[in-house]
Amino acid sequence: LSAMSSTPAPVPKPLLPSPPHMEAARQLDELLADLGHTQSKLAAAGQGAGVPTESSLDNMLDSLTRDLQELGIMAAPAGICASCRKPIAGKVFTALGKTWHPEHFTCARCGQELDKGPFFEQGGRAFCEEDYHQAFSPRCAYCAGPIREKVLTALEQTWHPEHFFCAHCGKVFGDEGFLERNGKPYCHQDFLAMFAPKCQGCERPVIDNYLSALQGVWHTECFVCTECLTGFTGGSFFELEGRPYCELHFHQRQGSICHGCGRPVTGRCITAAGRRYHPEHFICSYCLGRLHKGTFRERDDKMYCQPCYDKLFV
Repeated sequence: LSAMSSTPAPVPKPLLPSPPHMEAARQLDELLADLGHTQSKLAAAGQGAGVPTESSLDNMLDSLTRDLQELGIMAAPAGICASCRKPIAGKVFTALGKTWHPEHFTCARCGQELDKGPFFEQGGRAFCEEDYHQAFSPRCAYCAGPIREKVLTALEQTWHPEHFFCAHCGKVFGDEGFLERNGKPYCHQDFLAMFAPKCQGCERPVIDNYLSALQGVWHTECFVCTECLTGFTGGSFFELEGRPYCELHFHQRQGSICHGCGRPVTGRCITAAGRRYHPEHFICSYCLGRLHKGTFRERDDKMYCQPCYDKLFV
């Protein structure tokens, strides 16, 4: 008997399972993201010689998507970019209630990409920090620069707090506040020195209680007789060369003091030997009788009637 041998049939190796749809979709998303990113960068940089155009990349993406759909793999876009209006097939950036390609979310003024840093919104548009402040922040009335943080409002204007100071001396205002003149702020000291009326007596600023007289203003304590510094208790005064005088010193300055009694001559007077007299005080220094002009004699600054003069000196 001949022995029969047979070669064992090869055992077929099991086929490796195909990647699940989720894995294929992930790989597709990464591929589409890379293509989409390249497409966006090329659109921003311009077309160069030998570089695929934006339309050709669009065609490549569409063709790849159709081929995968035929294999039963669906690649749904993550959204529509609010800037380029094309599907987002990779990383998606969400802001302002919309979706964007990350490289398409840019400052509305300078074009800087905003996906990795802070941004500011105004009127539905996004701005980088610098452009936002330049365009929309209030301006300082002193330096005209944008106010980025604390704003001080005064004189119907806005200011950097450190720029709101006295327009004359530059001192920052304390608890005493400020006073305004022609739209500018001043500390109390400079305001009074520069703009307050000056007292005609002491030339210091007049702030509260004052008198108005002789075409000027006065502190009440400064409105006194220029000669004796006495106040005018009766409310009346005499003016001479723009200055106030009491009655005595006014007449003294005017030369209208009675040589006999030393009091002012305000009514009828007699002038003799360059001096003035009340009529009742124009008397003989010896007998005290009334003198008459033309009938008196003078000796040692005194007046005498003719009989007394003859009796005493002749």
